[in-house]
Amino acid sequence: MKKSLLAIAAVVAAAGAFAGEVDPSGQFALQIDGQRTRAEVSAEAVAAVSAGNTSPSVIPASSKVQPQVKSTVDVATRRAQAAELVRLGKVGIGEQNI
Repeated sequence: MKKSLLAIAAVVAAAGAFAGEVDPSGQFALQIDGQRTRAEVSAEAVAAVSAGNTSPSVIPASSKVQPQVKSTVDVATRRAQAAELVRLGKVGIGEQNI
């Protein structure tokens, strides 16, 4: 019983030694002291886009849903072609590297 109490006391004492400021150097809590308001910056951005000086962000095509590809080749033909390519050694199968 005394050993477990001593162990708990040691853990509490060790945890207390680390209690303090989370980021003592302040490197992760940078404060930028600007003179303009958020509304002024937003209005300036809207005006720049309207004037054609810049363009709004464009969503990349790769992040959009792509249309489903329609194939005219049936499954049996595609499997036969894949088996032939594996047999010729042009593509790997499983974890085999070529």
